[in-house]
Amino acid sequence: MKIHLSFVLWILMAVVVAGQAKPHRKTNNQPNADIKSDCAGSHMTLTLDEVLAVGNQLEIEATNGSEHILLTPGLAAKCGYSMESDPWGNTRIYTSLMGCYVDNTDDTFFNIGLRLKMYSDGTSDVVTRDVTKTCSYSAWASQEIVCDRNYMEISKDLGQRDASPHTKGHAGNIKDDLTNNAMLNVNDTAYGIWKMTFYTPEPTVMMLDEVHEAGYGAMTSPNRLVVRSPYNTAQTYSEDVAGVPMEVVKVGTYFTTPQGLRIVDLIAACPIGGVTVNDGTISWNIPRYITPLLTGRVKILEMHMGINGKRLDKAQRASRGYTLSSTEYHLVIELPIGSPDGYFKSHAPDYQYHLSYTVEPMLELLWIAKDTQSDTRYKVLFPITTPLMPWYPDIADETIPEEGVFKVKFGTLLHDVNLVNITFSTGVLSAAECNAKGFLQEQKYSNGSKVYLLQVPFSDDVVLKHNPEPLLTAYFLPLSYGFMVMPEETPFSYSLAVDASLNDVVLPSVFGTCDDATFFITVKYGSQGRNFETMLGTRMLTPELGRVYGQTENGTHLSLSLPYTSLDVAFELFDTASVKARLDVLLWEPINNWSLSEFSLACNFPLTTTKCYSNGTMTALSVKVESVPNLVPHQLTLRDESCKPYFSDDRFAHFSFNVNACGTSRVFFGNYLLYENDISLDYSAKAYTSPVEPDFRHTVSCYYLVNDMATLEFDNKPLVNFPSAEIGTGQLMVEIRLALDESYELFYQAQDYPVQKYLRQPAYFEVALLHSANPQLELILDNCWATLQEERTSLPRWDIIVDGCENLEDRYITIFHPVVSDQRVVVPSLFKRFSVKVFSFVKDKEVLQDEIYVHCDAVICDLNAGNGVCSQCRQPVAAKGQRVQRSISLHKWQISSGPVRINFLK
Repeated sequence: MKIHLSFVLWILMAVVVAGQAKPHRKTNNQPNADIKSDCAGSHMTLTLDEVLAVGNQLEIEATNGSEHILLTPGLAAKCGYSMESDPWGNTRIYTSLMGCYVDNTDDTFFNIGLRLKMYSDGTSDVVTRDVTKTCSYSAWASQEIVCDRNYMEISKDLGQRDASPHTKGHAGNIKDDLTNNAMLNVNDTAYGIWKMTFYTPEPTVMMLDEVHEAGYGAMTSPNRLVVRSPYNTAQTYSEDVAGVPMEVVKVGTYFTTPQGLRIVDLIAACPIGGVTVNDGTISWNIPRYITPLLTGRVKILEMHMGINGKRLDKAQRASRGYTLSSTEYHLVIELPIGSPDGYFKSHAPDYQYHLSYTVEPMLELLWIAKDTQSDTRYKVLFPITTPLMPWYPDIADETIPEEGVFKVKFGTLLHDVNLVNITFSTGVLSAAECNAKGFLQEQKYSNGSKVYLLQVPFSDDVVLKHNPEPLLTAYFLPLSYGFMVMPEETPFSYSLAVDASLNDVVLPSVFGTCDDATFFITVKYGSQGRNFETMLGTRMLTPELGRVYGQTENGTHLSLSLPYTSLDVAFELFDTASVKARLDVLLWEPINNWSLSEFSLACNFPLTTTKCYSNGTMTALSVKVESVPNLVPHQLTLRDESCKPYFSDDRFAHFSFNVNACGTSRVFFGNYLLYENDISLDYSAKAYTSPVEPDFRHTVSCYYLVNDMATLEFDNKPLVNFPSAEIGTGQLMVEIRLALDESYELFYQAQDYPVQKYLRQPAYFEVALLHSANPQLELILDNCWATLQEERTSLPRWDIIVDGCENLEDRYITIFHPVVSDQRVVVPSLFKRFSVKVFSFVKDKEVLQDEIYVHCDAVICDLNAGNGVCSQCRQPVAAKGQRVQRSISLHKWQISSGPVRINFLK
C-alpha cells in the first residue's frame, strides 16, 4: 500500500508573514510551567502543551543577543528550526545545535534562546514566553547528516581539532588547493565560505549570497562546516536506493582559511518513502546501505530507534510493540497503528467519516568507512501519516422497552469531532436544542474521545408509532447525526434507525345507564385518544347522528343520549306495561378493522301496549322484536285477518278495535269479563318468513267489571239555536321546520339560519298542526314551492308539491316520509314529513342567488268525512303526465306558513 507522507515544514495555526504589521496588543509575560525543553543529541526539543488551540496564533522568534528574529518557514528551514504540531495544539519545536542563532562555544556548549508569542482572537493580549536552554554535546562524528522534517543538514569536521575517536588521523574529504589561492587573491578576501557548486548531477555554481537567497544555509562553526537544504529545491534530486525513494543534495564548498583555499564535498540523502501499512501495522523501510553517501564498504557501529527525536531502549520499544530489524537490503521499523506516541485525526471526504494516524519515528545510525576510517552519524526524523481509513463508530441500542425511552449510544469519536445537529422525522434539531429537550448527553474519556448518549421518550413527537396488534405499539425512531470535523469544519453524517415494541395500549371502554326513556352511554378513551369509530346497533356514529343523540366530548370521554325508540336500539321482548330494549355499542379501529370494545346494555322501559276504554274500544301496540327479524309490522292482523293496523311502520303496529269485533273472545271470571284477541302474522304473509323463525303471536286482553254502574249529571236546558259548524279558511297554528336528518328528532333553531346545505343534499322538512290532539283530523300538504325571495308570491318559483303530490316535472322527485307516534308525536295524522334535494335557481347557466325560501299551503281535513280527499296524494290520474285538479271541500281549512331559508355551499 502506498502511503502519503506529510512533511510538516513549518506549521502555524495562522500564517504569519515576516514583517507583517500587527495591531497594538498588550504583552503579557507568563512563567513557563507548561513548556518543557530537552537536549537530545545534536538537537534541542521544546514541547508546548495545547498552546495552539483553535483560535490561537503562534509566532516563534529566535534570540540573537538583544535581537529577536521572526522565524518564517523559509528562514526556519535555512537555519535549522522545525516544528511539529497536532490538530489540538500540542507542539514540539526542534532546534539544531548548529542553528543560525545558537550561541556556540567550541562546538561543545550551545546556548539557545526562543521567544514564543501567542495571540488569542478577540482579545488584545499577547502571551509571551522567553525560553533559554543550554545543551552540551561533544560526541560529534566526522560527518553528521540529519534528515529533519523541513530540511537536510550536513556538517563535517574541518580537522582543526582532535578527530573523532573512531577516525583519528582522518579528517575526511577535504582538499587543499594552493593553485586556486593565487586566483583568489587571498589578501583582498575575508576568510570563510566563498562559493558552492551543486550537482544535480550537472554542476551549478553559486556565490555565498546567491546560496542564501536561494534558501540554502551555509556556515562554519569553530570546527565544522554546516550546509542545509530544504526539500524539493532546484538543486536537489531524487534517487531510488534499494527500492526506497531518496532526496539527495550534493554540493562542493569552497572556503578560505589562513592556510589557503579548501574544497569540501558534502552529500546528504534522506528517505521520502518506503512506508507500507498492512493489518494495522506501519512498516518503514530504510536502505541498509545508503549508496549515495558511501564510497566504499562501511561497518555499522550503532543503530537506534526513537520517537519524536528521542531514543528508545529495547524495553521501551517492547512495551509499545515497536520493532527494529534488518534484512539484507533494509532496516525495518514496525509500529502498531494506535500506539500512544502517535495520534489519530478525523477526516470526512465525501461526507464519510475516516481516520488517519500520525506518528514520528526516528532512526539513528553510526557507521565507519573501512577504507578511510571516517565515521558518519545519520539521523532521520520521519513523520508518517497513514492513508485515510474508514471508521464506523459503534452503535449500541440500550433501549429497555418497559422504560418507554429509546437509549442509543453512538461512538467512539475523536475529540476533534463535534455533534452539530440531529435530523428526526419531524425536522432538524441542533445539538443545543437536543440538550434543552433532555435528549442528548456527551460522555468524554480521559484520552479525549467521546460518545453520545441519545435518550428519546417513546411519547415524543419525533418517534413514529403504529400498532401491528390492538394491544401492541411498535415505536420507530429514524435519525441522522450531523457532525463537523474541527478545525477544518468538514461535515459528515450517520443515519440509523432503532425500534421497540411494547404492550402498552389501553383500549377504550364503554359503560352506560338507563332511565325511563333513554340510554345514557359514555365512552372512555384509551391511551391513544379517539382513534376509533363507533357503531350504534348497525349504524356508524356520524357527526349528524351525534347531533341527534346529543353527543358531547371533553378530550377523554364521549357521551350520548339515545331514546329507547331510536332506530339503533333493538327490542328483545315486551309485555303489557314495558318493553325490554337493548343497545349494542362497538368500538372499532377502521384502518386494521380491529374490534376494540363491545358493549351491550339492556333495560326495561315503561310502555303501555294495551289500553281499554269504557266505550268498548281496545287499542293495542305490537312491537317488532329481535327474535323475529323478518317480521313486517303492517302484515300483522288480529284474529280476524281483515282487522289490520290503522298505522304501522318498520317497528310498530297500532291497532284499534271494538271488543265485539275482529274475532275478540270473551270469558267471565266472577265479576269480571275478559276480552282477548291475538295479534299474529297474516296467513298469506307467512310464506315470506324464514322457516327457522318462530311464529309471532301477541295476545292482548281487557278486563271489565260486570254490572258496574256510573252516574252522569247533566242539565236539560232547551237550546235557543242548534249549533252548527262554520266552514271557512284562515291562518291556523301550523309550523314548518327543517330537521337535521331523516330521524326528525332534532331541528334547526332560529339562530341556526341561514342553514348551509350542499347542492343535491337532502333537506328534511316537517309540517305540524300545533295545539291539537284530535285523531279525527289530518294535516294535508296541498302545495309547496320554493322562491328566491322571502315573499311567498314572488317570482321565480319552483313547485315542490302540487295538489298534494310530488312535482312530476322535477327530475329529483320529492319524497314523503311516514310519521309514527312517539313521545313527541302523539297523533301522527297531524304531521307531514317530506324531503327535497337542495337546488338553486339558474338563468343562462348563472346562479341567480344562493338562498331559497320554502313555502307550503296546508289543508286540515276531517277523517270522518269519508270523501277520500283527506289523504296525501290519493286522487285519480287523467292522461299520462297530467293530474286531475281535485276540488277542495268547504269542510277544509287552508293554511300556509314559512319561510325556511337555506344557504347553499358551492
